[in-house]
Amino acid sequence: MEESITMESRLERIESPDGGEHELLTVNMGPHHPATHGVLRLLVTLQGEVVLDLKPIIGYVHTGIEKTAEQKSYWKAIPVVERMDYLAYFFNAYAYCGSVESLLECEVPKRAQYLRVIHMELNRIMSHLVWLGTSALDLGAMSMFWFCFRERERILDLFEQSTGQRMHTRYFQVGGVIEDIPLGYEEKLREFIAIMPKRVGQYRDMLYKNEIALQRLKGICPLSEEDLLALGVTGPLLRAAGNPWDLRKADPYCSYDDFDFKIPVGTEGDNWDRMAVRMAEMEQSTRIIEQALDGLPEGPHITDDRKIALPPRHELGTSMEALIHHFKLVTEGFRVPPGEHYFPVESPRGELGCFVRADGSSKPARVHMRDPSFVNLQATAPMTRGSYIADLIATLAMLDPVLGGIDR
Repeated sequence: MEESITMESRLERIESPDGGEHELLTVNMGPHHPATHGVLRLLVTLQGEVVLDLKPIIGYVHTGIEKTAEQKSYWKAIPVVERMDYLAYFFNAYAYCGSVESLLECEVPKRAQYLRVIHMELNRIMSHLVWLGTSALDLGAMSMFWFCFRERERILDLFEQSTGQRMHTRYFQVGGVIEDIPLGYEEKLREFIAIMPKRVGQYRDMLYKNEIALQRLKGICPLSEEDLLALGVTGPLLRAAGNPWDLRKADPYCSYDDFDFKIPVGTEGDNWDRMAVRMAEMEQSTRIIEQALDGLPEGPHITDDRKIALPPRHELGTSMEALIHHFKLVTEGFRVPPGEHYFPVESPRGELGCFVRADGSSKPARVHMRDPSFVNLQATAPMTRGSYIADLIATLAMLDPVLGGIDR
């Protein structure tokens, strides 16, 4: 155990500038505190209600997902990888599939790329809705939680219609997507994207003139762009400080350069800007989905390479070759040429990257994820030093950490 991290609370005394003494109390917040957004433990040193220091302690989820993926074939590792950041499962799957596709030099059909964009942007909105609802709950606003989960349920209904599952869908497959969208899906999706911008406007009406939200978020716990970059922070936290870095624009992937959208940025880098950036991102995601639907290309939804993708089900009863390919893929998987690749994507929390090393077998020799929640958690202490306990709760909510991705 590191000397700087003690397991028990401690009581110290420090001299104040006026010559008196003040007590310092180091307490545990978590790992089961309702406002830690997962199984997170914070060791907080307090002077009264003021936070003097903070140390995040992680590892309580302890899933071992990366090592588990290394024991499975490339094809069967996808459901495991999806369960890291459990609010961004499409992004987990895409980062992994994109890395494997790069090693295979597999060309993904244009229609599959657009379908991936539609589902990832829906997932981004869904993740931000969970963040907004739970963050408002941390501020004492119960109504916002129900409003956000109302729209979240509509998105999960759309996922269920296109993939058969509401969460952890395994819809993304190496080479494309597992199935094309069903009849009636486009109509339901257009109904949602027509109503979502109005819902975001309602959220703003409820929060932007709310005196409690203004007092709790405006000017609270800012951190400069330089400090955030030094810590490796990405995503809405960095953009709230004025840096427009977004991989969808900076290094386009999956046909994102086909779409017209803006990158919301803040000016102060405080909790208010962190909220405002994510609210605006939901509107931009809606724009991307609408453009992807309007321009959805005709063609296959997955690669035609039968050594990578499962053959169509209707061929299994008439083609011996199709049956053999299906059997080999399901039992053994496909082999990937030796090499290594890192594939980054812009998840709801920042840069989510997957590193895969292949040794020529049907199982990855190494799988490692660069999870943004893990990196962004470093900013908690510099953001909250000198603030109140209540500000710490609000700031932790604005960080939007997901412990499944941090501990993975």
